[in-house]
Amino acid sequence: MAPWSGLWGGKLAAAGESPVLRSRFYAFIRAFVVLSVLLLIVELGAYINGWDDLAASALALPVIGVESLYASWLRFRATYVAPFIQFLTDACVVLFLIQSADRLIQCLGCFYIHLKRIKPNPKSPALPDAEDPDAAYYPMVLVQIPMCNEKEVYQQSIAAVCNLDWPRSNFLVQVLDDSDDPTTQTLIREEVLKWQQNGARIVYRHRVLRDGYKAGNLKSAMSCSYVKDYEFVAIFDADFQPNPDFLKRTVPHFKDNDELGLVQARWSFVNKDENLLTRLQNINLCFHFEVEQQVNGIFLNFFGFNGTAGVWRIKALDDSGGWMERTTVEDMDIAVRAHLRGWKFIFLNDVECQCELPESYEAYRKQQHRWHSGPMQLFRLCLPDIIKCKIVFWKKANLIFLFFLLRKLILPFYSFTLFCIILPMTMFVPEAELPDWVVCYIPALMSLLNILPSPKSFPFIIPYLLFENTMSVTKFNAMISGLFQLGNAYEWVVTKKSGRSSEGDLISLAPKELKHQKTESAPNLDAIAKEQSAPRKDVKKKHNRIYKKELALSLLLLTAAARSLLSKQGIHFYFLLFQGISFLLVGLDLIGEQIE
Repeated sequence: MAPWSGLWGGKLAAAGESPVLRSRFYAFIRAFVVLSVLLLIVELGAYINGWDDLAASALALPVIGVESLYASWLRFRATYVAPFIQFLTDACVVLFLIQSADRLIQCLGCFYIHLKRIKPNPKSPALPDAEDPDAAYYPMVLVQIPMCNEKEVYQQSIAAVCNLDWPRSNFLVQVLDDSDDPTTQTLIREEVLKWQQNGARIVYRHRVLRDGYKAGNLKSAMSCSYVKDYEFVAIFDADFQPNPDFLKRTVPHFKDNDELGLVQARWSFVNKDENLLTRLQNINLCFHFEVEQQVNGIFLNFFGFNGTAGVWRIKALDDSGGWMERTTVEDMDIAVRAHLRGWKFIFLNDVECQCELPESYEAYRKQQHRWHSGPMQLFRLCLPDIIKCKIVFWKKANLIFLFFLLRKLILPFYSFTLFCIILPMTMFVPEAELPDWVVCYIPALMSLLNILPSPKSFPFIIPYLLFENTMSVTKFNAMISGLFQLGNAYEWVVTKKSGRSSEGDLISLAPKELKHQKTESAPNLDAIAKEQSAPRKDVKKKHNRIYKKELALSLLLLTAAARSLLSKQGIHFYFLLFQGISFLLVGLDLIGEQIE
């Protein structure tokens, strides 16, 4: 299988990014590589011939012959090149410090939340048992499972949702299948029929015109006439498996809280220990939920909707304009518009929903391209609305300067520019200095803060730091693509799923009456479990991909590391060496799973 299951909407793309932008960006990196190799040759020649002493006297003493050319280069470098690079260095360091301060403040906020044991609590008491629905608050809930060519995971997600502990008469499941593979369509339709025969209120929907990616799918489902009978909608992507008590732990927060528009749960991962790539992703996402989402939810009542594992008040969706297909981050889009309309959000850090992480670098790279391109598309579209809306000034400032500019634009910009371009250049232009604390100490501290929400991942702190810098090339490329609407910025590549779920997970999803007694009409979850755990005969190993940008940057960093040895810049050498090796491993596709 390919590392992606198709493009939502029927389009095809090789890598989820513009070919024109990709070629120009690669040409830019390649030019730097060629320049660094030439400069290394010059510096090696000067070192062998003992001309390195000219650096101190080149501005004052005349020299002759080949030495004069080298001395002229030193004068030109000190007079024109170094000030420009130093200016870029100082600018990126300022951005780096601002972003680091933001990260530190968020961590302090999280520490305060844990110290004071702050958590959102429903305004009304807990729900009684679902067997007596007339005695409790059990509003009508619509549950949606959007999917597209995801035959690896549809069984477990449908089973989990159909087993939600909620009165059956009070919730309806919509399986929103946008698959263009007839076999997958048939399998999903048959699975829905099995659960219907077992008494579940579940319907199958397939669009003929599959426009608008996931947003178009959700928008189409909300247009059904029966949706008016429901007050809330819970959304789960195809690989998500909510616990039976999910609705009982989320929906009560809406009672007597008319300003609340969204309740978001956190994610947990069935395959976080599968390989190094999934371990590193787990670090990032644990920080995202534990710190970013929780802090923003407690102190601001606003955060970006994660697109799944959340419950929306349908009135809030309608009031905010509903789902729109204008970006590839429809979840962030609806969250921003709801925030501008005054709706509040709650994040529940203690309510988890199980899902999968991408296991191959190709799948992860495409996912990250969409996640970092989409916010820039949205920023361009939302900026006029943010400026004109009637919310208080500090909320506007938070949206523009923190939510979008600092965390979505500045972070990928300085990460790539500072550590992948400027740092290597300072090795060849030593008059421009990058302090040790910028190269080592502050990044190490930030990595330590990032890893605190997942303490078992502490042994991976150094690979995490190196890999985050390696991913900066993809994130920077995506950010530029989205900001300037270049090429395929609006294409949606569905993240490939492996369908990992233990037999115990699947058997536990069986309805209580089925755990001891099987009927012909009931879904055979034992068979599903065996099918999920059985080795797939049609899966075969594939050749590793080659990523030219990562390999080019590897050569650039390793060349700069060699140059740093001539100046005895120890800490810079080790950073450049290991970062260059990290780019090399990723460029040769030696991280993560690769299946065909």
